Amino acid sequence: MRHEYRPPQRRSRLTRRGRLALFLGTLLAIGAVILITLPRGGEEPEKPRQLMIPEGWRASQVYAAIDRELKLPAGSAKAAVPTADLALPAEAKGNPEGYLFPATYPVTPQTTPGALLAYMVLTANEKLATRAVAEGGKAHGMTPYQTATLASIVQAEADSRADMGKVARVVHNRLAKSMPLQMDSTLNYALNRSTVYTKLSDTRIDSPFNSYERQGLPPTPIDSPGLEAMTAAVAPTPGDWLFFVTVKPGDTRFSTTYEEHKKHVAEFNRLREQAGSPAGRGAAAGK
Repeated sequence: MRHEYRPPQRRSRLTRRGRLALFLGTLLAIGAVILITLPRGGEEPEKPRQLMIPEGWRASQVYAAIDRELKLPAGSAKAAVPTADLALPAEAKGNPEGYLFPATYPVTPQTTPGALLAYMVLTANEKLATRAVAEGGKAHGMTPYQTATLASIVQAEADSRADMGKVARVVHNRLAKSMPLQMDSTLNYALNRSTVYTKLSDTRIDSPFNSYERQGLPPTPIDSPGLEAMTAAVAPTPGDWLFFVTVKPGDTRFSTTYEEHKKHVAEFNRLREQAGSPAGRGAAAGK
């Protein structure tokens, strides 16, 4: 390859005054960059706050927590749902119940309720799409929305993480036998309350969430289930149980027959009466 010959050029040298001007110009340029990159007043940027959404919270509780954290009027987060462009399945019909995934979320002064809700829904979709949950749901013939619904019952009913697989098995066994689920948690959702005390009259309310009267899963999830509840919903513990009741904290008893279950419910009621509380029917008690 030929190279064109160029005669050497003499380098121009700055005078003393020129070097001083160049030095001062460099200092001014550096100062301008510092002023642009630092916040006004030299303050550090505000660190994101943390908003924790616990497992088992209902959408109404999540909305209230968002309003408090963002210092917005009550009802602001719920009002943002229709315009938040949430990535919900068609089955949800725009209702994010069950898809506001429980986790800790960063919040800044620029955070909007719509953006935060959208982030929660995307997180729920990611968890439902994990290989174990997605493939397990398909094996049981469930859509992701049905998985979230069943998991929400497991989240509400299980007294501990260790019991989640057994509770899920009771739900699956009842569905397989076309038995009403008879879960107090669905009644509590319909009545907008949280209690272990269920009266006979409660089991007769006219609601699509009355799982004492209606067969199958409720029409929507009843809370925000965590990943462990989702996993239990699609990989339940093997067993023939059809009933369970939490006799006392840490003591949930699972039964295959109604006669056995009635004995556990009697123990549950005896302990409640000793504590001065009214008797109840127990979870999945049957009629």
